[in-house]
Formats: sequence, C-alpha cells, structure tokens
Amino acid sequence: MARRGNDTVRLGIRLQLLLALGVLLVLAFVPLFFAVASLTQATMGGVRASSARAIGRAIAGHVAAARASRSAPELSQLLEAQLGPDGASAIGVYDAAGALADRAGEPEIAAALPASVEAGAEVLRAVRTAHGGALLVVVPERAREGAAGGGSGRGAAGAAPAGSVAVLVPTDPSTVPAAPLVRIVALYTGVVALGLLVFAYIAMTRLVVRPIDALSRAAGRVAGGARDLEAPQAGARELAELGASLAHMTSRLRADEESLRAKIAEVERYAADLKSAQERLVRSERLASVGRLAAGLAHEIGNPIAAILGLQELLLAGGLAPAEERDFVERMKRETERIHKILRDLLDFARPAAPGAGEAGDAPSGSVADALEDVLSLVAPQKEFRGVELARDLAPDVPPVPLSHGRLVQVLLNLLLNAADAVPRPGGRVRVRASRGADGGARIEVEDNGPGIAEAVRETLFEPFITTKEVGGGTGLGLAVCRGLVEAAGGSIGIERGDGGGARFVVRLPAAGGRGR
Repeated sequence: MARRGNDTVRLGIRLQLLLALGVLLVLAFVPLFFAVASLTQATMGGVRASSARAIGRAIAGHVAAARASRSAPELSQLLEAQLGPDGASAIGVYDAAGALADRAGEPEIAAALPASVEAGAEVLRAVRTAHGGALLVVVPERAREGAAGGGSGRGAAGAAPAGSVAVLVPTDPSTVPAAPLVRIVALYTGVVALGLLVFAYIAMTRLVVRPIDALSRAAGRVAGGARDLEAPQAGARELAELGASLAHMTSRLRADEESLRAKIAEVERYAADLKSAQERLVRSERLASVGRLAAGLAHEIGNPIAAILGLQELLLAGGLAPAEERDFVERMKRETERIHKILRDLLDFARPAAPGAGEAGDAPSGSVADALEDVLSLVAPQKEFRGVELARDLAPDVPPVPLSHGRLVQVLLNLLLNAADAVPRPGGRVRVRASRGADGGARIEVEDNGPGIAEAVRETLFEPFITTKEVGGGTGLGLAVCRGLVEAAGGSIGIERGDGGGARFVVRLPAAGGRGR
C-alpha cells in the first residue's frame, strides 16, 4: 500500500513489484500481439490470394467448357450464376485476341475489369473496385484445357488459345474472418497477463509481504519494550535468515544494554565514592589549613608573649634602675604592637574589603599612578631600600581600578617590601611597571633580581603564615592579604619567573565600572 511519511507518498513493495511486472508484460505482450496480428493478416492475405487463384481457375475452366456448347444468352446466365458474396464479384470473358467479349456482375464492380488482356498470359494482381480491394485473376482457357488433358497448366503443345477469363475476387477484410482471430489473440494475451499479475500478487503476498509485515510488527514490539524479537519462520529463505539475524542482533543489543547499565551503576558508585572522598579531602584540607593557621598564629604570637612574660618577671623581681624599667616597658609595648599588627593583618585576610569600599574618605575607585607615587615616597627613606635600585615604568593610559586608594597602597607596599627583602645588597634592583592590559584593565608588575621563589612553596605562597623569610622576619600574611584584596576587587595576582631569574609578581585589576564583564 502507499504510506505517507514526511509528506512523501511511498508505494509498498508489493505494488512496486506489480507495477514493474505490469510494465514488463506490456513490453513483452504488446509487440507479440502486433506481431501475431501482422502474421495473421499476412497469412490471411496469402490464403485469399490462393483462394482467388483457385476460384478464377475453376470459373475459367467452367466457362471454357460451357462456351463451346452454349449460346451467348445461356453463357451470360452461367456467368451470373458463378457470382456470389463468398466467390467472384465480377467475371469477364475475353476472345482469342484478348478483347473483352462479355462480363457479369454489378456495373460498379465490373468496371474494374480490364478492357483487354494479354492473350495466353495468366495474371494475378490486386485492384481497387467501388466496394473495396479485390484480386484480379486472368486465366487463359487453354490452360484449363491443358489441365483437363493432364498438362502443366499451359495446355498441350501446339494448342491455340481460345480466349481468357478474368475473375474479380473481393479481398475486403470484412469478407475474411481475420478480425475475430486477432481479437482472440488479444483476449488470450490480456487473460494471460492478468493471470500472471494475480499470481504474482498472491505469491508476493505470501512469500514476501506477509513475512516482512510480521518482522516489522516483531521489531515494533521490541521497540515497545519486548525483551526478545520473535522472528517469523514463513517466507523465503533470505527473509528467514534476515529475521534470525535481527533476533540475534536484538539479543546482543539487550546484552550490551544490560552491560552498559551495570557499568553506569558502577560509575555512579565510583562517583559517589569519589564525591565522598573529595568531601573528606576538603574537610581534611580545611582542618590542615586551620592547623597551619593555628600553628602560625601560635608561633607568631607566642614569641612576643614569651618576651612580654619574661620582661614582666624581671620587673616584678625588682632591683632595676628606672632607665632599665623604662626600657623593659618600651620593649613590652613593641611586642604588644607586634601582636596587634599580626591580629590586624589576620583580620584583613579573613575579611577583605568589598570592591570600591575603603577607609573613611576614600574614593570608590583608585588611581594606580597616585597609589604608586605614595608608595614610592613611603619606601624611599626606609632602611630596607638602602642600596636597592628602585625603578618605575608607568604607562599614561592605565585606567582607574575598583580598589580604594588605601587598599591599593597596601597591596603595592606589601609587594615592594617583599621584593626589597629578597634582593641582594649591594646590587639589588626592584622594578615596578604599570600598563593597560589586553582586557582593558590595569596590569601591575613588581619584579626583583633576587633568588626567585622555590618550586616547593610556589603553589602555597599566597596562603597565610607561608613565608620564605627567616623565623621572626615576617608573618606570612602580607601576600595572603594582597590576594584577598585583589580578588575581592575582581582581579587576580600571580607569580612568574623574572627576566633576570628573580621573582615577578603580576597583579591584574579590571577597569573601574567594568568589573564582572
């Protein structure tokens, strides 16, 4: 049948094969029919010619025999008696010279008889009459005499021709039963073609279409959730093998599906285990971070507290001069300020300022150029920068950044102090560069010619209480505070290897008003 899918009419295999077979039958039987019809027409034409010759010779012999014994009126009656619908339609009698002596038949038909014939010559040719086609047969009378005497149709040797007889035999198709034969052939051809089509339809239905439909329904059941494909056993061997192959393929697919489900379940279990392990690792890392923070805090605060306790015991013991007591009190104050600074840096690390927020009076955004000027003026007189070459390279198009002036100064000051602590003396060099980044923000680089950062601490350098300085030389909170401030402003801070082998800290900050783009 024709099925509609995707707006396209598709014919079924049965109808397509029937159409192909019908075309093949048309190509085979139509030329055969015309060949049979042509052969029938030619055969009937030959039969008509033979019949006309035989009728002409019989009438000629009869007339020749009657001419010698009958008068002219009797001969005319004889000629009229020889006419008939299935025989001669006109008869002409010619004398020895070949001239027409008498004729019989309808005047319209008899007019087709020649006025004269060649004496002694037998003629057979097609002519046209008023009623259609006809065969003209001219038989010499002596041929009949010769035939009567046992000759070869030319008469006995030396016999004088007595005249000729011409007979018109109609050849109109209506007088010859050729059309019924042609119709019978056409009917036979049509019946055979129809029988072949019906037989082909039944055979294809039983051997091809029904097994394919059964296979299609079985596949539909599998698509609907059936576990096995029940392949039909009827039909041709190829269809049975196809059904068996599909059944085997379905079994393999079901087995692969079960295997895949088992693997998916296993992967899900692994994912759950991995997630649990990750959570445990995160908790462990948090505990480790808290432990490092506590250890660092205990170490950084423990030393000043131990010093304060020792000085307090000396004071309580008494016996000190007033100058010594004042010196001890001043030392205790410095150690207390040291503890206060450590706690303040720790609070800055834990609660970095929001973007644009700052101290009282700070603008919501900061200028890198202004902050750099302030930082350079602050570090220039400090003893850490004695013997250190400090260079700066400030591009004119550096945009404002979403970090307050005080926070920006704090970041730059921490980076410069760290760089100054790392360079050798004499010969130390620190270079500060500020430019517009590829993303339109600010890029700040602080580079030194020191020994660089060891690979062992590069990954944890920005964590609290991680320092490369000697014990008591730093708290390890400066870089952690810098990272908190920069990331709170939407930027990033990292470390690279410098051109001279030292360390290069790179700070990237977005332009003010463009954060989050």
